[in-house]
Amino acid sequence: MSSVRLFLRASILIPYLTWGAVLAAIVGVIDAIKPGWLQRAPIARFWLAGLCRVLNLRIHASGELHDGPVMVISNHISWLDIPVLGAIKPLHFLSKAEVRSWPFIGWLAAQAGTLFITRGGGKARQVVTELESCMRHGSTTLIFPEGTTTDGQRVKKFHGRLLNAAIRAQVPIQPITLHYRRDNVPDAYAPFIGDDEFVSHLVRLMKATPTDVYVAIHPAMEVAMDTPAESVARTAQQQVGTSLQQMYWSNDPKPDWALADGVA
Repeated sequence: MSSVRLFLRASILIPYLTWGAVLAAIVGVIDAIKPGWLQRAPIARFWLAGLCRVLNLRIHASGELHDGPVMVISNHISWLDIPVLGAIKPLHFLSKAEVRSWPFIGWLAAQAGTLFITRGGGKARQVVTELESCMRHGSTTLIFPEGTTTDGQRVKKFHGRLLNAAIRAQVPIQPITLHYRRDNVPDAYAPFIGDDEFVSHLVRLMKATPTDVYVAIHPAMEVAMDTPAESVARTAQQQVGTSLQQMYWSNDPKPDWALADGVA
């Protein structure tokens, strides 16, 4: 049965990726001819929402994203986090540099305007400046303050340095909790950790049953200019960690405080 699922999904995924490449190329040409005329983020959202359906990700979003520019910060479990969150709202992504070298997906990420960062490469100040500029121009940005992926059971320390971009731009910071389930139990396939390779991980996902992704959107935090970024990071980490534990161990992962419920 798993081989049949793999064949059926691959027969849809390959044409969809091809269409994505054509779309990205067209957007690139238009942007070269008339810079700034075309907004890439809404186009990327449309395509990523379709990719989630192709990958059989069923998104259950609770809460409401801030209406306007905001810095979204989330726990990080898998490369799947990016299409899931990108399907909910147009976002400018921040990703680790290794993603740029992934077959095909890395190229698509670059075309969507992803900002790649080398951890420990001494470029954090430049990244903060670029993120601040994006938000000052009305864009929503996404970062994963843990700096790495986890197995989805707990939250690692949230690092605050990149949050300075939102504080300096005076835009809200909005925490989000992600939780993956398969067959109503925490998903063992979704986490992308350790020595996992992208292609083999993708194949495992395509062989498996559908994935339910629970997205708990916490209220946006308005942060004063003089607020220490590490303090904001600790508050967000506590919110996300508490929410994740409730979702992970519950038979009903939808958080009690949900303001809205829907499927992206």
